[in-house]
Amino acid sequence: MPNTTEGCPAPFLLESAFTDGGFVDGRICSDVLGVNCCLPCPMTEWVYPDSFATINEAANWIAVASSVCCLFLLVSWAVLPVDKTYRHYLSICLTTGVMFMNLGFVIPLAGSPEQCFDAITPNSMTTNTTCAASGFFIILGGWAGVMWVFLRALSLHLQICWQLVVGRNFMWFSQAVGWGVPAVGVVVAFILSGVSFRFGASCHINHKNSLADLWIPLLVFSGLTILIQFTTFGYCIKVYLASLADNSASTEGSGMPSYTNSIRTMTPKQAYRRVRRVISLQWRGIASVLVITTDVIFFSIVFVFQDNTVQNVKTDKELTIPWIQCLAENNGDKEPCLDEASLLVINMATSGAVLFLLAMNGIWLALLLGRWSMITGWRDLFMPSPKREFVSVDARLDDFKQETRSYEMLSRDSGKTMDDSVTRSVVTPISPTHNRSPVEHDYAPNIDGRRTPDYFGNTQRYHTPVRSFSSPRPPQTVTWDARETYARAHSPTSPEQDKHVNPLGLNRI
Repeated sequence: MPNTTEGCPAPFLLESAFTDGGFVDGRICSDVLGVNCCLPCPMTEWVYPDSFATINEAANWIAVASSVCCLFLLVSWAVLPVDKTYRHYLSICLTTGVMFMNLGFVIPLAGSPEQCFDAITPNSMTTNTTCAASGFFIILGGWAGVMWVFLRALSLHLQICWQLVVGRNFMWFSQAVGWGVPAVGVVVAFILSGVSFRFGASCHINHKNSLADLWIPLLVFSGLTILIQFTTFGYCIKVYLASLADNSASTEGSGMPSYTNSIRTMTPKQAYRRVRRVISLQWRGIASVLVITTDVIFFSIVFVFQDNTVQNVKTDKELTIPWIQCLAENNGDKEPCLDEASLLVINMATSGAVLFLLAMNGIWLALLLGRWSMITGWRDLFMPSPKREFVSVDARLDDFKQETRSYEMLSRDSGKTMDDSVTRSVVTPISPTHNRSPVEHDYAPNIDGRRTPDYFGNTQRYHTPVRSFSSPRPPQTVTWDARETYARAHSPTSPEQDKHVNPLGLNRI
């Protein structure tokens, strides 16, 4: 091993050669080599392959796409009508929280901050504004995501298991808890712990007091969310199994509880139908709760494990001796020493999975909470369809409006009237889509001298179906006496006039 009494072997640097600026607690230093030597900043460049930087940048670009998806949902909910988006305050607030978390990864990509204050010291929220902004949005978004999925799971549990209608009071309670707790959590985390560059280009909470002011509360609310969600699932399974054994005849009706019975006295099949309807309407929210909660729990466990591993490296000197000796013997070449470094940090596959899962939350929300009607709603907003004028089937041309007693409907293909010299097809109230030529009709004189086809004169022949077991019955002859009904007796002037009665003019006095 090279002589270390006067300095540190490559790539390590002597701590005494640097000032106390930056986040001093973030230095990785050890006196295994005889003097207090520190690993150059940032640490991830020495314990991971060069491809880790590419993975980190790719995750940040996915966060950009995720932010665009969240922005699309929020703008659609704000601009489009509710029948196109089916917006709800639980969905809006959850999407806003996820967008805050994505901003924690987008801001470093746009600002390209310097991760190190000097060669061995990382920057913190007090020395870099981009670090403070990214850490703020990551913690705020994490808290908001956890709280709003908790409130969504609680709302669904109250509706299904307790038959409670969540109304305005629950909405105000949700707003107070869903944003009040994250605001308090961010303030407490910044005061008691702070954030710095520790894992990639985004700032994360420091080790000091992080378990008490962030990770344990997040895991508690996430655990409650999972417990409530699975309790709801258990109740649904119980109702379903009870409905299978229910043979009562009262459940064969509409499936809805009557007003005379309490909801709590519903039969098992009625309860099952009600639960099935709620789940069919809420499956998108259920899936989003499971996705966000899983991501937060996974991120919390992985980061706590990484944080504890780094602290063990600082306190337990025996763990770092093989890796330090490998770097010193290879003059700072990290490639031969990556196997020894893998024992000190979580593997790159797990780290990349955490970054990608956190960055994809907005995309999952767009797939689960978005609807195709939003696309059609934007299309109708920017490209409205031409208005069609719906005209009544008995509309008349302007030049025939003076014939107030005319009951013929004008043909679409011709604007001519029907008289003795000009013939045309007519559409009638009896058969509005079937036009017959005048030669097919028996014309009868109308009261005003015009000729109207006799639509009631032709009798169609009845064809008995092959497999018919009935036959048409002749109409019953009904006789009545006008004196018994106080009606005016009808005495036709001639048989020919009685034959050609205009059925369409019966309403005229």
